[in-house]
Amino acid sequence: MEEKKLDINSIIGFLLIFGILMYMLWQNQPTPEELEAQEKAKQEQVEAENKAKTQQETKVTTAEDYTVGTTDSLQLVKLKSKLGAFAYSAATASKEETVVESDLLALKFNNKGGYLSEVKLKKHTDFRDSPIYIIKDNNASFNINFGTTDSRILNTKDLYFQPTVTKNGNTTVISMKLKVSEAKFLEYRYELKEGDYMMDFTIRSQGLSDVINSSQPINLDWKLKTYRHAKSISYENRYTEVVFEYEDGKDDYLGQGDLSEDTAEDITYVAFKQHFFTSILLTDTSFKTGTFESRNLVQNEDVDTIYNKAFSVKLPLELTGGEINKSMDWYYGPSDFKILNKYDRNLDEIVPLGWGIFGWINKYLFIPLFAFLGDFMPYGIAIIVMTILIKLLLSFVQYKQFLSQAKMKILKPELDAIRAKHKDNKMKAQQETLALQTKAGASPMAGCLPALVQLPVFYALFQFFPSAFDLRQKSFLWVEDLSSYDTIAELPFKIPFYGDHVSLFPILASIAIFFYMRLTTGDQMASQPTQEGMPDMAKMMKYMMYFSPIMMLFFFNNYASGLSLYYFISNVISIGIILVIKNYILDEDKIHAQIQENKKKPKKESRFQQKMKEMMEQAEKQKQVQQKRKK
Repeated sequence: MEEKKLDINSIIGFLLIFGILMYMLWQNQPTPEELEAQEKAKQEQVEAENKAKTQQETKVTTAEDYTVGTTDSLQLVKLKSKLGAFAYSAATASKEETVVESDLLALKFNNKGGYLSEVKLKKHTDFRDSPIYIIKDNNASFNINFGTTDSRILNTKDLYFQPTVTKNGNTTVISMKLKVSEAKFLEYRYELKEGDYMMDFTIRSQGLSDVINSSQPINLDWKLKTYRHAKSISYENRYTEVVFEYEDGKDDYLGQGDLSEDTAEDITYVAFKQHFFTSILLTDTSFKTGTFESRNLVQNEDVDTIYNKAFSVKLPLELTGGEINKSMDWYYGPSDFKILNKYDRNLDEIVPLGWGIFGWINKYLFIPLFAFLGDFMPYGIAIIVMTILIKLLLSFVQYKQFLSQAKMKILKPELDAIRAKHKDNKMKAQQETLALQTKAGASPMAGCLPALVQLPVFYALFQFFPSAFDLRQKSFLWVEDLSSYDTIAELPFKIPFYGDHVSLFPILASIAIFFYMRLTTGDQMASQPTQEGMPDMAKMMKYMMYFSPIMMLFFFNNYASGLSLYYFISNVISIGIILVIKNYILDEDKIHAQIQENKKKPKKESRFQQKMKEMMEQAEKQKQVQQKRKK
């Protein structure tokens, strides 16, 4: 935050404003009749104030109480009776807006309230190719609610600020002052820099220690109704939420319900996130508490909507020596991990990349890899190349998985014989099965572990694609936007859970998943020993082979086409890897020979196997004791 300095131009500006004000007052001196009326008004004011003090009530002023830019003496007296010391600001204000721009942002500041009335992102458009507006047409408000020493409750959103715009190199400084006099004021100071979505923002007061009532709470209220920017309302809403940081680096977010509320302490930033675009209020010194609210405004997704959600936050402001002095920042820009991460203020947590190891995989593997590929090839091709690299990296895991299945398939006749031999003693059958698997070096767990290794990668990618800002409005083949669903046909009706359109990539991905599951399910069933209930298990796996692709088709029809493209390519590659492993790498005769060799070697049981054996023996003993008691 740059230190605020008064240069010679500012001093000259203040002197000119003061001179013009004095000239206007001299030109509009009241007549004797006006002076008499003014005196009468003063007496009425004194009587009203005495009555208010007697009743011990605090006057709450509203926007209807304010008159803009008057120089009439009677009107000034009325303003004084309503606004007290802040009548000066109403008497000298105007309803005009202050317009400033940088290479990235086009901003309008409303003199009423001193806050932004319009924020336009100059380099981005929505799904209709219209400009992206984060703030426009009164969808946002920023207000400080405070009490005064003359028993009033005021709201800055209803008061008029006086603007001053100055240039300092590549920085534009916008000063909005709510004045009690030329030397006493509440100031909002914005510093807009070229090439930066972040603005320095300071709230400070000067000479208001005898105006602001320090015994009453001072609350900062920020509200925003988020504009719809994406083709799919439901998809955008899923990633539109309030995110906040609290207690030295912890972060949290509100839920996705129709109404979500929360409170926290030591707040360092609040973000109103709109999937691919974000408004963030950051502070250099934390707010003691914060109260957050998120309200869903989309009640019927079939009806075209302007707004998605309504967000609000209430934060307390503290006085220092009777004055307000709070250094903060505003961010209005993309929810782009690369941009947010550069500020080194934990803003990357606003992008939902997953928690724990999933987020680490995205941050340190997939995001850098995708950025590297995207620098010299189209993004659709970059997705395919990244998918190929990931599948090749995990191919050894699939090999281990199929090797385990092959061993279990070879052992199946012996395992079936054990179960037939001890069909009346399941515990004995389990003990001998475990012993055989140990000697042969084959275990069902050996096939499960490789699958578990792949889960963090799959989940990380599931989080990566919906959050990849680089995919937004990037085309590939028939797809216009890889961050939204692709459309090959519009339906004249809406299918529940599916939608009113047909997307091709989810269809291709579902077909690939079906053939992948058909290929793998047969091997899994062949490797399982025959036992009671196995026909039911076979039916269940068969149902899953059909149910999973159908679920994929419905679930991803409204998701980003980039994610469906990934799943399609990933499953096609998986099918290819499986066929190569089965037909060219795995040799069942060699595996059988290796198993026979393993049987001959003395095999030391692991601690886990020993523990399992002990548990089985203990269970068998308890069963025998219970049977004796029944006899």
